[in-house]
Amino acid sequence: MKRRAATAIAVVGVVAAGCSLSDGDGGTQQTPTVTLVTHDSFLAPQEVLDAFQKQSGIKVSVLKQGDAGSLTNKLVLTKANPIGDVAFGVDSTFASRALAEGVFEPYTSPEADRGPQRYAVDPEHRLSAVDVGDVCVNVDTNYFTTKGIPAPETYDDLADPKYKDLLVAEDPATASPGLAFLLGTIAKYGDAGWKDYWTKLKANGVKVVSGWEEAYTKEFSGSSGKGPRPIVVSYASSPAAEVGDDGKPRTKALLDTCYRQVEYAGVLAGGKQVENARKVVDFLLSQQFQATVAANMYVYPARQGVDLPQGWAQVAPLPQKPQTLPADQVQAGREKWIGEWRTLVQQ
Repeated sequence: MKRRAATAIAVVGVVAAGCSLSDGDGGTQQTPTVTLVTHDSFLAPQEVLDAFQKQSGIKVSVLKQGDAGSLTNKLVLTKANPIGDVAFGVDSTFASRALAEGVFEPYTSPEADRGPQRYAVDPEHRLSAVDVGDVCVNVDTNYFTTKGIPAPETYDDLADPKYKDLLVAEDPATASPGLAFLLGTIAKYGDAGWKDYWTKLKANGVKVVSGWEEAYTKEFSGSSGKGPRPIVVSYASSPAAEVGDDGKPRTKALLDTCYRQVEYAGVLAGGKQVENARKVVDFLLSQQFQATVAANMYVYPARQGVDLPQGWAQVAPLPQKPQTLPADQVQAGREKWIGEWRTLVQQ
């Protein structure tokens, strides 16, 4: 399942920069090590990383830094002395902040015209789209079948009294999916209406928790945690992880409640391995790596022509008409909106 844990920090696959390989003449040559700074949900098959090392001669060291928000914050705070060479996982809710702070340097990958440019947010191409992971409301279908009431389908339905005390969402100040859900309501209802909508959600008993892990695995009844609430803010791909022994999903994403969330990779400005970092970006956009993202990270590949796992088209289709907001509008309004939301919901 795709997770956005907010606190864990781990280092995986670290190799000393002094590691060497034989040059075939009895001497040695340095093996370049590129540090990939990413979020806790990053997962790639070791054999794919090994194949990239064999092909390129570059060792990838993975440094995990919490969820997308924590990752972005760390990259901004360390931009004068980068903790890595390349980063993956800054998403469309935080991309404008990273760009405004000068975290990344321009680089146009030769792989970008295979699809990732559809999601470009920067004319200088400082960020390249790697995957799409739309945030959508999910429901526990078994709950509603058992209760004999229809499941909600739209944003408006979530404020209906028949669904009182059933929704759990993440805090937009601390969790990427929570921010995406907030942005989705702003895109849907506009500046004039989103606060009224959240006033209704609050009156209807929405529960707000700090992060996706708590919301999905502890509060949501449709997950392994068997929590008390059958409606949760999660991802369009989440039902693919909830398929039962009968081949049918136990949950469903409400495709009319989605906000487009794209994850990006970029070369860190001031990094020590610029040329090799560019090759890692190429690798993340390659057919080889893109073929792994759905099965391993429960996201949709940004590259065109990449097959999804069997059954995804039925149980976890990519939303066709998600809500979106321009990156510059998100950058200008993000902190104000979060502050207004906090005053409204947490008072």
